[in-house]
Amino acid sequence: MSLLVVGTVAFDSIETPYGKVDQVVGGAATYISLSASYFTNQIHLVSVIGDDFPQSTLSDLSRRGVDLEGLQIRKGEKSFFWSGKYHNDLNTRDTLITDLNVLADFDPILPEKYKHASYVMLGNLTPAVQRRVLDQLVTKPRLVAMDTMNFWMDQALDELLDVIKRVDLLTINDEEARQLTGEYSLVKAAQKILTMGPHILVIKKGEHGALLFMRDEDDQEVHIFYAPAMPLMDVFDPTGAGDTFAGGMIGYLAQTDDLSFENLKRALVYGSAMASFCVEKFSVERLTELDVPQILERIEKFRHLVHFDRDKA
Repeated sequence: MSLLVVGTVAFDSIETPYGKVDQVVGGAATYISLSASYFTNQIHLVSVIGDDFPQSTLSDLSRRGVDLEGLQIRKGEKSFFWSGKYHNDLNTRDTLITDLNVLADFDPILPEKYKHASYVMLGNLTPAVQRRVLDQLVTKPRLVAMDTMNFWMDQALDELLDVIKRVDLLTINDEEARQLTGEYSLVKAAQKILTMGPHILVIKKGEHGALLFMRDEDDQEVHIFYAPAMPLMDVFDPTGAGDTFAGGMIGYLAQTDDLSFENLKRALVYGSAMASFCVEKFSVERLTELDVPQILERIEKFRHLVHFDRDKA
């Protein structure tokens, strides 16, 4: 099944307690597409870059089945750039520089074949841009997933809520779920969000895993599943982990074309597995050197991590 990915393709400069890299490849759509490419080779990318972006990265994306017809390249302009520094716990960071550059006036244009995508992943962008993408779709997708952040809750809440009404699956972190609903309990927050439009919600908790909530449209029961994060010896760079998670999840769903709760549970684990690879090196380096056997081996580790036999007594 075809997958439409919309988001940033960018440069990052990152400093963590384990090192520093400058002007490396980043961006939500980059991480999503690379992660999803291990599950489907029908990926349609919509984004914008300047002519400073490396051709080698674009060629690599193409080799992995990412269609770049929807990628706008602005001659003489610079790509989106973000610089950040992570604290010792790697859960908090300081944004040092945000240069929108070509992203400042980005108007997404969907090529004709993109308008019939079966699966859609809206990466974190302004709600106005996300809405313009949805307005161009001709065929109703099997699933529309969306990521957002607290900045848009502060700056464009009404527009954000309007887009949330139109999606099937929302991914946010625990802090954002609490801000969006005013509820500290994530279960209560999820129940509120599932009345806003989506019938599937994923709450990301970083190193503490992710929660899946799905509202049964027949009896309105809310099903819940939790996937842990993989305990790792070394975590070098958490940048892009959430987007890699989303890419693995939506890529697996596009591959299997099964939206049952049981398969969504599997998709959550696949997403968690991909995120666990992402943090092992800086930038997208780890995502470009994987193979399917490595991914399946990590999935098996996840299975053993949570499996137990019920006490027979």
